[in-house]
Amino acid sequence: MKNNFAAGSKTLSALLVSASVWMSPAVLGMAPATAATPVTGAVIGLPDFADLVDRVGPAVVNIRTTERLKLSGRGNADGQPGEEEMQEFLRRFFGGALPQPGSPGGKAVPRGRRQAPSDEPVQRGVGSGFILSADGYVMTNAHVVDGADEVFVTLTDKREFKAKVLGADARTDVAVLKIEGDKLPFLVMGDSDKIRVGEWVIAIGSPFNLENTVTAGIISAKQRDTGDYLALIQSDVAVNPGNSGGPLINMRGEVIGINSQIATLSGGSNGISFAVPIDEAIRVSEQLKKNGKVTRGRIGVQIGEVSKEVAESLGLKNAQGAEVSLVEPGGPADKAGIKAGDIILKFNGVPVTRSSDLPRLVGGTALASKATVTVWRKGQQLDLPVTVAELEADKTVKVGKGKGGKAEPEVTKANALGLKVSDLTAEQKKDLGVDGGVVVDSAEGVAGRAGVLEGDVLLQLNNIEVKDAKQFNAAVAKLDAKKPSVLLVRRGEVAQFVSVRPSAK
Repeated sequence: MKNNFAAGSKTLSALLVSASVWMSPAVLGMAPATAATPVTGAVIGLPDFADLVDRVGPAVVNIRTTERLKLSGRGNADGQPGEEEMQEFLRRFFGGALPQPGSPGGKAVPRGRRQAPSDEPVQRGVGSGFILSADGYVMTNAHVVDGADEVFVTLTDKREFKAKVLGADARTDVAVLKIEGDKLPFLVMGDSDKIRVGEWVIAIGSPFNLENTVTAGIISAKQRDTGDYLALIQSDVAVNPGNSGGPLINMRGEVIGINSQIATLSGGSNGISFAVPIDEAIRVSEQLKKNGKVTRGRIGVQIGEVSKEVAESLGLKNAQGAEVSLVEPGGPADKAGIKAGDIILKFNGVPVTRSSDLPRLVGGTALASKATVTVWRKGQQLDLPVTVAELEADKTVKVGKGKGGKAEPEVTKANALGLKVSDLTAEQKKDLGVDGGVVVDSAEGVAGRAGVLEGDVLLQLNNIEVKDAKQFNAAVAKLDAKKPSVLLVRRGEVAQFVSVRPSAK
């Protein structure tokens, strides 16, 4: 056995040598590594989260909300709630169905016995949260406490407190609660601006009401746009219903986000979750603690993204900024001279890379303060002063329709863009608040395929202001058929750039 083992060892040794030669750096065309040359960025091993969880876990709480059921006057003749009403109630709050008489657990109510409507509190939902300070401030998601009559906070040591909701902000999905306690465990806030894609993070919460559940993963992306007022942190940490409001924690034990959303088709985790950056959450929480609400600035514009084709046609080096499609009449932007078709490049000197950057920059500006808006208009950069006003709750800008009939078209033949246009009447110009432009009588060809419609008003062609039909058609005739052009199209009160390519002659 000894000799056989020795022979086998020699054979194995020979195989290993052969493999090492075959896979050597020289054979693979790579420079050989030396012992003195470390491999930078190499992963030595997987992290151990046990000590981290022991340290931060006690400051993560379970949040239970209740709602008082107030039965309406609907029901049957005996004053009992109708079966359909009770089925809906049980489905919403318990996921069950109304027990039927004769079935297991079913019990019939004797007819003739009148039962008073109940206002007993029933459990409405379960979420997570974390303690901000030793004196009992708690942070969670706004949607966790939305519509609740009572909110209860339970610590890991099973102490339960009835919480007061100091305020909630739906736009950022942040809420602040207060419980009566002292010397409570609390978490340290991190810096969400310094996070790195690929770094390890953990989430602690109550998924499916399973308290103190820990999941781990990495940050998948930063600045993921999913809303108007903040870009979220994306991770592959398993987050499920009930995790909402819980902390996203880095390896230093600092909170860098509040778990808020999941990308799912089934209702469970699909490996993509989103968290509110803690920097923004703290700014919001300070206002909620002080005022119970959040105030934001506005300048009164409706905006859209700037496409690559539009940027090239307008002479911009990159597809950046926010395209102004609507200016609120009499609003701050209107008073500052901002016009539909302007491209906002900077706000108070801060570049607007994407259109979603502008609401955040304006929203974080002090009310009634002066700001400088840098716009791109007809090939020139302009700085316009604007006074920031207060954003009303869920304010929307009304979009109207243009008034006045169409003038008789000056020409009947479609131009190279497939457009037949005519001059605006004096009444139309007055109603639209413009000095020039043409109205589209018909849109076919490349313009029709690009989305231009009959009745639209054309205000600009590339960086040239449209004055009348004759000037517009002459400009179209000189366009390069190989290059895209851009039209500033006004439809009702909304203006938008549309990219088109002239047809070859």
